[in-house]
Amino acid sequence: MFTGLIQGLGTISLTSASQLKVHCPNCQFLKAVEIGDSIAVNGICLTVETYDAQSFTVTVSPETLSRSNLKNIAQTQAPVNLEPALRVGDKVGGHFVSGHVDGVGTLTQVEDSEASWELSFQAPKSVAAYIVPKGSIAINGISLTVANCDPSGSVFTVAVIPHTYQATNLKDLSLGSPVNLEADLLGKYAAKFLQPHRDTEPPNSNYGHDLITLEFLAEHGYG
Repeated sequence: MFTGLIQGLGTISLTSASQLKVHCPNCQFLKAVEIGDSIAVNGICLTVETYDAQSFTVTVSPETLSRSNLKNIAQTQAPVNLEPALRVGDKVGGHFVSGHVDGVGTLTQVEDSEASWELSFQAPKSVAAYIVPKGSIAINGISLTVANCDPSGSVFTVAVIPHTYQATNLKDLSLGSPVNLEADLLGKYAAKFLQPHRDTEPPNSNYGHDLITLEFLAEHGYG
């Protein structure tokens, strides 16, 4: 489990079809790393197999490479965001991030304001369903808040403070860059729990489909 608070930047290289080497000579967390530890690499939970003072290696499955931007990044040598897994007693400053990417989106717009950067992204359908205004989203492993989105969630914007922009690989993105997206874990569970009700309600029922209103809640025993 992670929180989406990036603790270092690195670069990756494919040492074989299924193994990555992550180079991060300035990452302080490597001093405490152990074989078997989980580290999020651009938001993907991977397991440390070997390590030294400046790098570590992980094995990636074909599924991981096909559902993420790692292969593209390995070819371009672009920086990746790194975060070690939570330990007991650590602060939870972002939101709960599992390290399981739901899909790859693309950067569509960047606006620079005095206090922040506003970045807009296009999300695939597999992620868009869980994107709501003021909800949480992990972009390349970074915990961010959705500032606004279209009704479907397929186009959304986040506001990024200067510290986050400079400390992550967001500053290295260009228009069209692919990004790993992980929807809010709690939102996915909520949708899962509602699915049986959707499946058993009559076709003309509004349960679980339209906006929840005060009248809807009263009708179903709330308030």
